[in-house]
Amino acid sequence: MYFSRITLNPAADQQGFAQSLCHDSYREHQILWQLFESNPDAKRDFLYRQVLEQGQIKYYILSERKPVNDSGIWVIEPPKEYDPQLYKDQKLVFNLRVNPVITAVGSNGKKQRHDVVMHAKKQLGYRQMSDADKPSIQQLVQDSCLNWLGSRAANNGFSIQAGAVTVDGYQQHRTETKKLKHRVSFSSVDFQGVLAVTDPQLFRKVLFDGIGKAKAFGCGLFLVKQL
Repeated sequence: MYFSRITLNPAADQQGFAQSLCHDSYREHQILWQLFESNPDAKRDFLYRQVLEQGQIKYYILSERKPVNDSGIWVIEPPKEYDPQLYKDQKLVFNLRVNPVITAVGSNGKKQRHDVVMHAKKQLGYRQMSDADKPSIQQLVQDSCLNWLGSRAANNGFSIQAGAVTVDGYQQHRTETKKLKHRVSFSSVDFQGVLAVTDPQLFRKVLFDGIGKAKAFGCGLFLVKQL
C-alpha cells in the first residue's frame, strides 16, 4: 500500500476546477481515479480524504498502486510505502471522516439504511418536542455519532473513551452519478481524538480497507499518528 499527498498544480488556472471538486463528490471521485492506470475492469483500490489547508485543496490517498500524474494538474509528493507498526494498547491520534449510517427494518419489513443523526431525531420525536426540551443539533450529532463509532470499535480492533474524541463537520451531500443516472445522498461527519489499539491485526485491516459507507466519496480513511 502507498500513502500519497497531492494538491492542485498552482501553475494552472484551477479556480473553476477546484470549485467543482468541492461541490461534486462524484466528479471528485472520477478525477482522482484518473491518477491510477486505466483499466475498465478494475475495482476501486484506494481511499481518500479531502482537506483544506490555508485555502488550498489537498488530498490524502491510500492506494494499492502509486498515483500517476499524466494530466499535469496535480502536484504529487513522492508516495510512501504504508506499513503501520501496531501493537496492543498502542495509543494513536486519529482523524476520520465517515458516513455514519445504521440499518433498520422499515415499516415495509425491509432493511433500510438511515443516517444516524436523522434516525436519532426520529427516535426522540424531535419535531414534536418543545423548544425547551429539544437537545441541540450539535449534541445530537455528538451523541449519535460517538455511539455509532463506539459500537463498531471492538470488531475493528480499537477502542475509544468518552472525552477523548470530538465530533464536528456534520454535512449532507448530494451528487449525481452519470453511470447510475440518479442523485446520491449521503452524510459525513469528522472525528478527531485518541484511540487505543485492542487488536493490531483487525485494526491494520480497517486502516487498509476503511470504515463505514460512501468510501467512493471520500469517507472511511483513518488518518493516524503516534500520540
